[in-house]
Amino acid sequence: MLLRCGPIVALLVGLALPAEAAEALDGATMSLAWGLPFLGILLSIAFMPILAPAFWHHHYGKVAAFWGAAMLVPFALAFGSGAAARAVAHVALEEYIPFVALLTALYATGGGVLLRGTLNGTPGTNTLLLGVGTLLASVMGTTGASMLLIRPVLRANAHRSRRTHTFVFFIFLVANIGGSLTPIGDPPLYLGFLQGVSFFWPTTHLFLPFLFCAAVLLSVYWLLDSFHYAREAPRAADPAPREKLSIEGRSNIFLIGVVVFGVLMQGVWRPGEIELAGLPIGIERVVGVALFVLVTVVSMRMTPRALREENGFNWGAMAEVAKLFAAIFLCMGPLLAILKAGPEGAAASLVALTSDGAGDPVPWVYFWMTGLLSSFLDNAPTYLVFFNLAGGDPVHLMGPEAATLAALSAGAVFMGANSYIGNAPNFMVKAIVEQSGARMPSFFGYCAWAMMVLIPLFVLCTFLFFR
Repeated sequence: MLLRCGPIVALLVGLALPAEAAEALDGATMSLAWGLPFLGILLSIAFMPILAPAFWHHHYGKVAAFWGAAMLVPFALAFGSGAAARAVAHVALEEYIPFVALLTALYATGGGVLLRGTLNGTPGTNTLLLGVGTLLASVMGTTGASMLLIRPVLRANAHRSRRTHTFVFFIFLVANIGGSLTPIGDPPLYLGFLQGVSFFWPTTHLFLPFLFCAAVLLSVYWLLDSFHYAREAPRAADPAPREKLSIEGRSNIFLIGVVVFGVLMQGVWRPGEIELAGLPIGIERVVGVALFVLVTVVSMRMTPRALREENGFNWGAMAEVAKLFAAIFLCMGPLLAILKAGPEGAAASLVALTSDGAGDPVPWVYFWMTGLLSSFLDNAPTYLVFFNLAGGDPVHLMGPEAATLAALSAGAVFMGANSYIGNAPNFMVKAIVEQSGARMPSFFGYCAWAMMVLIPLFVLCTFLFFR
C-alpha cells in the first residue's frame, strides 16, 4: 500500500528530500528540449480531465508512465543505460521513496483524526477553520495540516451549493502560505535548514510577509464567502441540531508528532552513510523512511475502521498523487539540472537576471524567479538552486544578504500555491475534494484563481518587503 500511495507535496515533502533529482545530471550539456516530457505531463494534467475525463480517470497512471518513458528512453539512448539506471535510482532512493513514505504517514494519520460535532459552514466558521489551518501549517507542515483539516472543512460545507472558493483558499493558505514560518512548514525551508539556515530565521524574517498575506487572503475570503452565503440562504441554514465538538482518533495526533520528530531528526542527526544501488544514502534517511512506514502501519492498525469510514478515508487520492508525481519527479530532473548549471546551462539568460550590474543579487528578482518556477517545478529543489545561485553561504545569506534569502524563501513557499503541482498538498487536496463529490476548478481554472487573487497580492508583497 505504501508504494502505491505515493507522493504529494511539500512541507514535509522536502522534509524528506535531501537533494534534487537533477543532481545526477550534467545540465551544462543539456538543451531545453529535454523539458518536453515535463511539458507533456503538465499539459496532460491540465487538459485531459477536461477533454477526456473518463479516459483520464481510468488511465492517468498509464499517461504518467508514458511521459516518464518519454524522458527516460531518449536519456538512455543519449547517455547510456547505466546513466539512466542511476538517474532512476537517484529519483527513487533520494526523492520518491522518502516522499511517498512521509506523505503516506501524514495521509494515514491525518485521515485517522475525526472532528465530531456541528460545524456549520458559515463565513465565520469557514474563516476560522482556514485561519487555524494556516497557523497549524508551520507547526505540523502544510501536508499534515491539510490532511488534518480538509475533511472537517468538507463536512462543514456539505450543505453549501457554492463552496469551490473555500477549497481554493484552503490551498492558498493551509497548503502553502501557512508553512512559511518554520523549516517544518514547507520543504524549501527544510532544505535551507539542512544547508545551515537557523531554525527560527524564517519565523523572524518571514513573519511580516506571512501576516500580511494571511490577513489579506482571510479578509478577501470572508467577504467572498459572505456574498455567496447570503445568496444561498435559507438553504445554507444550519442543517442539523447542534452537537458538541469533540475529537476522536487522538492517538493519530501523537503519531503526527512522531512524523514531525522524524523530519527534525533527519536534520540534526548524521550518523554516516550506507550504499544502496550504488548511491551513498544517509543512515538518517533510511531510519526516517522506516519510521514513517512504522507510523503508517501503527495508524492503520490502531484506528477503528468505522472511524475512517465516517471520515471518508480511502487510498484513492494518495494513489493518484503517487502515480502523477512519480512522472513529475522524473521529468523535471533535466530542467532542474539546466537551472543548476547556472551561466553554463541553456537557461543562462534567465539566471543572469538574478544579479545587477555590480554582481549583487536583486531580491525582488529572486522572489519572482524562484516563485514562478516553484509554481510548476517542485519548490524544494528550485529553492536549493537559487540558494546556491545567491552564494550558498548560510551565514552570509542570513546576514548581509538577508533580504535575498527572505525573498527566495517567500517565493518558493508562497508561489507554490499558483498551480496544482506547485506544492504536493495542492494536488492531494484537489483529489480528496473531488472524491467527496465536490467540484474543483480545472488546472487552468485554478491558475486563473491564482492570477486574480494571488498575483496582485504578491505584487504588493514585492513593493512592501522585497524591493
